[in-house]
Amino acid sequence: MDWTVVAPFIHEHKAEKAFWLTPFVPGERHQFRIIPRQDTLASLSWHNRSSRVTGYREWLGYWKQSEEAWQVSQGGIITVFPQLAAMVGVRQRLARKHIPVVAWCLNIGACYPGFKGWLARTAFKDIDRFIVHSQREVNNYSQWLELPRERFEFVPLQRSQIPVTYKEETNNPFILAMGSANRDYPTLFEAVKKLGLRTVVVVGQHTLKGLTIPTSVEVRSGLTRHECYCLAQQARVNVVPLLNHETAAGQVTIIEAMRMGRAVIATQCIGSEDYIKEGETGFLVKPHSVNDLAQAIELLWKNQELRNRLGKAGSRYAAEHLSDEAAGAALGRILDTVADEVGQC
Repeated sequence: MDWTVVAPFIHEHKAEKAFWLTPFVPGERHQFRIIPRQDTLASLSWHNRSSRVTGYREWLGYWKQSEEAWQVSQGGIITVFPQLAAMVGVRQRLARKHIPVVAWCLNIGACYPGFKGWLARTAFKDIDRFIVHSQREVNNYSQWLELPRERFEFVPLQRSQIPVTYKEETNNPFILAMGSANRDYPTLFEAVKKLGLRTVVVVGQHTLKGLTIPTSVEVRSGLTRHECYCLAQQARVNVVPLLNHETAAGQVTIIEAMRMGRAVIATQCIGSEDYIKEGETGFLVKPHSVNDLAQAIELLWKNQELRNRLGKAGSRYAAEHLSDEAAGAALGRILDTVADEVGQC
């Protein structure tokens, strides 16, 4: 079956990303056409944004990209991220024409009430499959969008292999926390203040507004991906403090630490519980618990053998279950199912 792929990170000038997961789909049943995005607005890092709300110019870029996909599609459409799924869904409603659509990475951020909720239910009504990256989101999104549970499927988020080129910093060791979405930095700050350990936080400054930052914490913003990888590899402990309730966040940071073979601690909540096996591939701590987080950090901080064991186990698990190859196989299986449902070869 022919599929047209649209994603906000696919740009004409970034050929290395132009094929996303399509090379990892097994077999020859499906063929793919890639629709690149003309502008570069979506490439702006969350660390550098003053708001996580999608702006007018970004929506216009999504609309144009979805228009091209709609016009050239000869079979189905695969979207990545909810904005493009919404745009394609709106076109379905306006054209009163059904094209099979698989919405990959339905990571909305919140199950909005009121008018926003109504807009989402309208835009997503005719989407064939929604791919989410935490198991609890299957039920949460199904109930929120008032759609059958069978349209939603959990597939672990993936990351390709990351070269490990830096060793753990031993002369001036530190804890690292990165990311802005649904982060619980107040609990982290209380924990590291209690321990008195050097901590580096990579985050947009807006995320920490109103918080008192301990003297042991160094805040960095505007870093490149390579610089983030460098810090993650040099850190003694990687921590992902989370405040997830209805929707998931933080999985990218968790997976990348695991792919680099680094010990990771995360808050046990929607999303993290699908990626970390407690005590085997990392540590999960209770939400809002300063004591639990401080104890986990101190344990890993003082025990190099434990850090190494968790890091190696996490790396093996990520290579097997959280890789491009694993996600590509899942994508192929889902496309087979949708093609069978619409009677396509």
